[in-house]
Amino acid sequence: MLDRMSEVTLVPARATHIGPIAHRLREHDRIECAALGHTPKQALRAGLTASSLCLTALVDGRPEAMFGLVVTNALYGEGRPWLLGTDIVYRQPRALLHHGPRAIGAMLDSTPRLSNLVACRNARAIRFLARMGFAFGKETVVHNQVEFIAFTLERR
Repeated sequence: MLDRMSEVTLVPARATHIGPIAHRLREHDRIECAALGHTPKQALRAGLTASSLCLTALVDGRPEAMFGLVVTNALYGEGRPWLLGTDIVYRQPRALLHHGPRAIGAMLDSTPRLSNLVACRNARAIRFLARMGFAFGKETVVHNQVEFIAFTLERR
């Protein structure tokens, strides 16, 4: 028997989305949050508060990921994209590939240079970022014994 396709929609992020996502956050995202000194709830709250653009991915109406853009330098057009999600959202690769370019395009309209860090062991996130056109640095940095690599994308 085939599973039915899940419906994935993007909606403006709300504080009420934080708890459901934080409680079921992917292990790799939990590790990244902890390495940077945050609990999942703290990281999601900070992202929601600091982001100029912040959306929640609902899978069949349930919050499964939150992502956004923190403008780090408005003068030079630089921003930090971020995404924290559950395993459920990563089980929707077609939806990620469908919604991803539009979301990243909106971020690039706001800040033409996007950059952040991703844990080197977070293979799914790295594959997704690569599919979205991000480039990766050659050197790594370590935060609390977790190795990270920088990723960047500039509007052409």
